[in-house]
Amino acid sequence: MITLANVYHVFTAIIPLYVAMIAAYLSIKWWKLFTPDQCSGINKFVANFSIPLLSFQVISSNNPYKMNLKLASADFLQKLIAFVVLAVIARMRSRGSLSWIITGLSLSTLPNSLILGIPLIRAMYGDEAAVLLAQIVVLQSLVWYNLLLILFEIDAANAVPPSQVPGESENPQVPEPITNGVKHQSERSIRIILLTVGKKLITNPNTHATLAGLVWSSIHFRWEVKLPKVIENSILLLSNGGLGMAMFSLGLFMASQARLIACGTRKAVLAMALKFIAGPSLMAVPSIALGLRGTLLKVALVQAALPQGIVPFVFAKEYNRHPDILSTAVIFGMLVAVPIGLAYYFLLAL
Repeated sequence: MITLANVYHVFTAIIPLYVAMIAAYLSIKWWKLFTPDQCSGINKFVANFSIPLLSFQVISSNNPYKMNLKLASADFLQKLIAFVVLAVIARMRSRGSLSWIITGLSLSTLPNSLILGIPLIRAMYGDEAAVLLAQIVVLQSLVWYNLLLILFEIDAANAVPPSQVPGESENPQVPEPITNGVKHQSERSIRIILLTVGKKLITNPNTHATLAGLVWSSIHFRWEVKLPKVIENSILLLSNGGLGMAMFSLGLFMASQARLIACGTRKAVLAMALKFIAGPSLMAVPSIALGLRGTLLKVALVQAALPQGIVPFVFAKEYNRHPDILSTAVIFGMLVAVPIGLAYYFLLAL
C-alpha cells in the first residue's frame, strides 16, 4: 500500500525538475538572459552532451545478464504494434509523413521512466519492481532512442540534395533510358538516405554512449571490473545534470512559444489520450499474451501510463519535428503523472 511517505519521495524527485524548467522559462520571459542563438546552443549541448552521458550511466549500471526476457519482449511488441498501427492510420488519412509517425510513437510508447517511473514504481511495488523498470529504461536508451534517431535521420534525409552526400557530387547524372530511369532514381534515393543516416549515426554522441555503456556493463558484471574513481565521479557529475539540462531546455522552448499550450488544445488532448490510454492498452495485449502475471504485469502497465519522456522532445527540438506537441505532452503529462499513476495502481489492485 502506498503511504504518504512514498508519495513524498515521488514529489521530491519531481519538484526539482520543475524548478529547472521554471527557471529557464523565467530567464526568457522576465529576465531576457538568453538570445535565440544561445537557446539553440543550450539545446545542442543537451542533445550532444548531457543526454549521451546520462544514457551511458543508465546502461552501464544495468546487469545485462539478468534481464527479464518476458518484460523486454512485451515492451518490444508494444512498440512494434504502435508503429504498425500509426503507419496504417497515417496512410489512411493520406498523411504519410514519417515525422507524424515518430511523434505518435514517442507519445504512446516512450514514457518518462527514469525521472518519474522509478520512484513511483518503487513506492507502489517495492525495490524489485524498480529494478524491472530500470531494465526498460536501459532498453529505451540502448534500442529505442537510437531507433528514434534513425527515424529522425531518415525523415530529414528525404530533403537532402544529392550534391551534399559524400560521393554523389563526383558522379554527375547522365541520361538514362526511360524504362530504367524510375528504377535507378529509386535506388539512388535509397542510397542517398542510407549514406546520410549512416554518417549522422556514426558521428552522433548518443550512439557512442549507448555502445560504450553496453560494452562496459558486460565487462563490469562479468568480471566485476570497476572504473577508476576519477572517471566514475566525472561521469556521475556530468550525467546527473543531464535531466536537469533537458528540463531547462524544455523551459526555454516553452518561453519561446506564443502560448503555454504550444500545439493547441485539440492536439494536446489527443497527445494525452495517446499517452495515458493508447499506451497502456497497447502494452496490455503483448503482456497478457506472453503470460505476464502479478507484479510483473502491473509494472508493465503502470510504466506504460507514465507521461511522455523528455529525451524524445530533445530530439524533436533538434530536428524541428513537432516539438510543440511533445513539449506540451511533457509539461501536462508531468502535472498529472502521480494522479494517473495512482489511478492505474488502484484499478489493477481490484
